[in-house]
Amino acid sequence: MPVETTTEDQRLDALFTALGDSTRRDIIARLSAGEATVKELAEPYAMSMQAVSQHIRILERSGLISRGRHRQTRPCRLEPTVLADAVSWIEESRRTWSERMDRLETRLAALQKGESQ
Repeated sequence: MPVETTTEDQRLDALFTALGDSTRRDIIARLSAGEATVKELAEPYAMSMQAVSQHIRILERSGLISRGRHRQTRPCRLEPTVLADAVSWIEESRRTWSERMDRLETRLAALQKGESQ
């Protein structure tokens, strides 16, 4: 039976897809220091402006960055609250798996203790 996809699932899918590329993660890291134009973001990469713009569009669709208006330019800025959503999901998953591993460890210890008697 297929699992129904929620809006939250779709948001997280877009978020993790955006974070799944090293160039996009690097752009996010660079924007954590402040706003930058697409041209400024493209400088260190050996790729076309069109390729960098594609990465920017993916980051925008995920909500990780937004673009404003400043005179003739449209600087990109990081949207940290969206990144916090990813951290929250990861932390919740970590807690769930940690609890499961603790229960498994307890069960294995009980089984081993029962075998040694």
